[in-house]
Amino acid sequence: MTLQKKATIVSSATATLLIIIKLFIGLLSGSVAVLASAIDSVLDLIVSAFNYFAIAKAEQPADKTFNYGKGKIEALAAVIEGTIICMSGLFILYTAIKKLFYPEALSHLSSSIWVMLVSFILTTMLVAFLHHVAKKTHSMVIESDALHYKTDVLSNGAILLSLVAIHFTGFEMIDSIMGILISLYIIYSAYELIKDGVYILLDASLEEEIVENIQRLILAEKEISDFHDLKTRRSANTYFVDVHLVFSPGISLLRAHHAGDKIEDNIKALAPEIEWVINAHLDPYDDSNTDTLLHVKKD
Repeated sequence: MTLQKKATIVSSATATLLIIIKLFIGLLSGSVAVLASAIDSVLDLIVSAFNYFAIAKAEQPADKTFNYGKGKIEALAAVIEGTIICMSGLFILYTAIKKLFYPEALSHLSSSIWVMLVSFILTTMLVAFLHHVAKKTHSMVIESDALHYKTDVLSNGAILLSLVAIHFTGFEMIDSIMGILISLYIIYSAYELIKDGVYILLDASLEEEIVENIQRLILAEKEISDFHDLKTRRSANTYFVDVHLVFSPGISLLRAHHAGDKIEDNIKALAPEIEWVINAHLDPYDDSNTDTLLHVKKD
């Protein structure tokens, strides 16, 4: 079993435990913030289970139908996950506003405080683990899960502070106010998640820093006189690069081929842990035109 799949199983188990604890105490105390957090944990479980499926499909090799593999399932999963998170944020916002106008007395505050403290600690540990896996595997699904649970850490911390404040001040409106703030933060986080997933689905280019490094490595090769049509994109943990390399007309095919291989090796060295698919077209002269995406010429 891959590390990514193990991470989704750990996420699912943690979410299940938190659902049981939060629902019991939330219903017992009547805290909208605790119940909102319980609902969020239910969605966490659904999302983590879906992520396991997405990773399993994304890891399947390329075939006759899907020549480039199924890596974009991870981006699709991020969009779906972001949509679910946004919906949960809207529901929490509705519940919090409703309670603001129709307040209900809270009870068992001490139990609620302890439950949110346990939730805060467990979720913090989970986020640290997911960040470790995401950094090691470069999986967008795990990155999304880590971001998702990071919002839980912040919301759990905010709920914990609000319950403590209510315990000492008796000002129960804090519960609704905190619920509204949490929901707005969840909706904002969901937007960022959806945007990143959509960018990958639409074949957005790699990060600007990576593209600049690729240009630098191409221009550093003495056999290259020019290049154009540099295009990059990402799918799961695979980076795709297409470029036209321009040589002098008199260069032999063997020398041009060696220069192209050298450039490919140098590009792959930018991130050895990433799978690179590089397609370098060798041009004996500059056949670029004004419609090319990127044209950079050596001085």
